[in-house]
Amino acid sequence: MRRVDEAVREVLGDAVAHDLKDPRVGFVTVTEVRTSADLRQARVFVSVFGTDEEKAATLEGLASAHGILQTRIARELRMKHTPALQFLLDDTAEKAAKLEALIEHVTEDGA
Repeated sequence: MRRVDEAVREVLGDAVAHDLKDPRVGFVTVTEVRTSADLRQARVFVSVFGTDEEKAATLEGLASAHGILQTRIARELRMKHTPALQFLLDDTAEKAAKLEALIEHVTEDGA
């Protein structure tokens, strides 16, 4: 499953960067893909640079480009089933930055 997830992530990353012309889709990085065991569903985690409004617009743009992206996966990976894509925000970087700031604050107070 990891190989399938990684292959789908690579194809989607390339497609988002080069094929999509939707102005709503801003600076996006496909960070992770998790496909279901039957390969019918794929949760696609994306990191988006921008405000909350820009992030929401980017998710809408990605959802509207679902067919284009799914067709690209089908063409390049030749899977038995092409998964339906669900796009979700990956907020790992934001959480890491907050945690780092907290650690730095505690370290400064303790020093």
